[in-house]
Amino acid sequence: MTGIRLDKLRKEYGTFIAVNDVDLTVNDGEFLTILGPSGSGKTTLLSLIAGLTEPTAGQMMIGGRDVTIARPQARNIGLVFQSYALFPHMTVESNVAFPLQVRGWSKDKVSAAVLRALDMVQMGSLAQRRPAQLSGGQQQRVALARALVFQPDILLLDEPLGALDKKLREELQVELRQLQRRVGITTLLVTHDQEEALSMADRVLVLNDGCVQQLATPEDAYLKPANRFVAEFLGTANIVPSTGGRQGVVRPERIRLLPSGSGGVPATVREVIYLGQSVRYHLDTPDGGRFVCLAPFVGEKHAINSAISLAWSPEDVWPLQ
Repeated sequence: MTGIRLDKLRKEYGTFIAVNDVDLTVNDGEFLTILGPSGSGKTTLLSLIAGLTEPTAGQMMIGGRDVTIARPQARNIGLVFQSYALFPHMTVESNVAFPLQVRGWSKDKVSAAVLRALDMVQMGSLAQRRPAQLSGGQQQRVALARALVFQPDILLLDEPLGALDKKLREELQVELRQLQRRVGITTLLVTHDQEEALSMADRVLVLNDGCVQQLATPEDAYLKPANRFVAEFLGTANIVPSTGGRQGVVRPERIRLLPSGSGGVPATVREVIYLGQSVRYHLDTPDGGRFVCLAPFVGEKHAINSAISLAWSPEDVWPLQ
């Protein structure tokens, strides 16, 4: 297993700063997700670590070795992209064997490694098929096998599940996380999907405008956001007054809906969205405030335009910096 350390890593394109002096340590065997809006620097940061892009300044260490200016092939990194980039004229077996053949491995060694990698992703029975004969999920598994077959030190994933439908994406999230734990490889995943980032990670790195906004466990990033940007980017945030005149944030699932006039903040139901096991309420308060509440569905819903009261516990409010 191998860790990563970035010191003041920076990438400029003319006057535009894509990655702005990022300091980051990724521990051995850690699964880190990188999250942020479009243009936040997520993919650029991944490309810098992979060696596909040269930094303007800063230092990069992998396994204690300085790789700041090392070529991609000298970093022993496995890469999986959203497009998968499989060779259409090659079989599954040949696609997975390709990086080993480029490295000059012997035929017997290649065959054994390919078999292990395909078994690892449950694709051994489809070794002779071509990419066009595979589903999107199967292609993703082949791309993952190809990235792991040469036993890289680091695995970098750039939106690898983004092209899949929701059900398959959720299934492969579980499979990928379990595989990563079994192999024990240090993994960085770039995603725009907040649920994916929170559900898969040991820690989450939130970027905006090339700068680190927060590095924390999924629970702390969601419940204890470092600033208003993180609070509003990760899910839905209700901004409320907090201690000392500061603003705080309370999440929708922490708000309780009470009968009108029973205390709390008076509100009117503006919209009701049924989500199956829960209901999302959009609510207006007399002072012009707007709230979102996520409540369990217990057989009845509050009607649009009905009057209710909102309440939450003081410990559910996280003060913003």
